[in-house]
Amino acid sequence: MPSARESGWKIFFSSKIFILIVAIVAVMVVFSYARVYYQDYLVRQEIAYLEERVKKMEAKKMELLDVLTYVKSNEFVEEKARTELNMIKPGEQVLVVPQAAAYTDGQEEYPVVKLENTSNYQKWFRYFFN
Repeated sequence: MPSARESGWKIFFSSKIFILIVAIVAVMVVFSYARVYYQDYLVRQEIAYLEERVKKMEAKKMELLDVLTYVKSNEFVEEKARTELNMIKPGEQVLVVPQAAAYTDGQEEYPVVKLENTSNYQKWFRYFFN
């Protein structure tokens, strides 16, 4: 014959209150697991994004190191000296092209329109009627 204590526990474990408490705890566990799983998903996404950025940054770093190597080279120094400082190598001769012999585009009989202090409508009038 079951004792009163055993029957009390049996009644408690089979009662609706116990089932309700177990259901509430189960729902809380499921929601907390889902929240942790979603946070883990977000962290994995962030890690993937940051790894992609690292790859891009490393590629850019390699490109910038190539540029730095070129800038430190003698070819770069020589190019800048020639283009910006108008310097020449020893033994080279400079060729100066006179302004009159400059390149023309094949329209020598038509003079180039020069800027004047005339109004816009006068310029249009000359364009169509001259």
